[in-house]
Amino acid sequence: MEDKPMDGHQSTRFDVVPHPAPTAADARAAMVANPGFGRVFTDHMVVINYTEGRGWHSARVEARKPFLIDPASAVLHYAQEIFEGLKAYRTPSGGAAMFRPEANARRFHNSAERMAMAPLPESLFLESVRQLVQVDRDWIPSADVGTLYLRPFMIASETFLGVKPSAEYMYMVIASSVGSYFKGGGDGVTVWVSQHDTRAASGGTGAAKCGGNYAASLRAQAEAVRNGCDQVVFLDAVERRRVEELGGMNVFFVFQDGSLLTPPLDGTILPGITRDSIIKLARDAGIAVREGQYTLDEWRADAASGKLQEVFACGTAAVITPIGRIRNPEGEFVAGAAGTAGGPVTQRLRKTLVDIQQGKAADPHGWVHTVF
Repeated sequence: MEDKPMDGHQSTRFDVVPHPAPTAADARAAMVANPGFGRVFTDHMVVINYTEGRGWHSARVEARKPFLIDPASAVLHYAQEIFEGLKAYRTPSGGAAMFRPEANARRFHNSAERMAMAPLPESLFLESVRQLVQVDRDWIPSADVGTLYLRPFMIASETFLGVKPSAEYMYMVIASSVGSYFKGGGDGVTVWVSQHDTRAASGGTGAAKCGGNYAASLRAQAEAVRNGCDQVVFLDAVERRRVEELGGMNVFFVFQDGSLLTPPLDGTILPGITRDSIIKLARDAGIAVREGQYTLDEWRADAASGKLQEVFACGTAAVITPIGRIRNPEGEFVAGAAGTAGGPVTQRLRKTLVDIQQGKAADPHGWVHTVF
């Protein structure tokens, strides 16, 4: 490979160095048959380096392995780190496709700018995930089992103790064979309303996909688990009244008139790609969708009166998951009048989305990118 800067406007060349001792086929098949979530990893990874004054360089696919960073690397002290999550799906023909990777590339670029990091050209992001899916294609589960979850991420790697943007970065992509994010039967997940912690505030990093946002959610998530809940839902940081999002997912409300409501993208919540897809698919189906504020008190009252029928969470990992119960120190209530299992609108939207992702239905928006 020519070791020259990559500006995203030229053909990107990757060195591909196959793993010297890849996982045996029978062992891989056993791992992929029931992978769980986030614990079964493929043989390879992508690495690209950035150096100030030189740009992005040395793109390669190589054996997945630990890597060395200096104890003074900027990421360890000032948390310059961002990541993405997207999936590769097994298609009916036996091939593979990715869903809206260009949207992930755009969000990754935006996250980098917010965190004062060197933005990765979107074309380079797209080629990096395509390369890894091609090389580790045998790790994609069958459609009835799961998907291949792709985790692109970037860290500040300059060796320097000083508060300034790093001059060096490492961009990497790893992949994991995954099944369902949530375990359990047909009932929806139970969520805990955080009373003391907030995820993000206006002017902060809420709209960036950075590790710090998730670290800030972990104490509340642990509190949720202690109270028998699957997830935490955060309220706004100022009045502690308005529903914003879950610890790692956006949220939608389905009303008696069939309309949808989801909290607005005001800079404090992540602009989810699944969220955006649901809005478009719902409108395609003639469903009215509104982005607006909604308080916890309104949620409780509307669920009790029957005005609110269904509630669901959404994200790349969770896809569309019904929310069954809401719990806080004052007690609990059923999330919507339809009960604890997913209602007809939730089920319809999930099927529409998954069928497009898996190549079982028409793709009216050109979201599916065939890899092979």
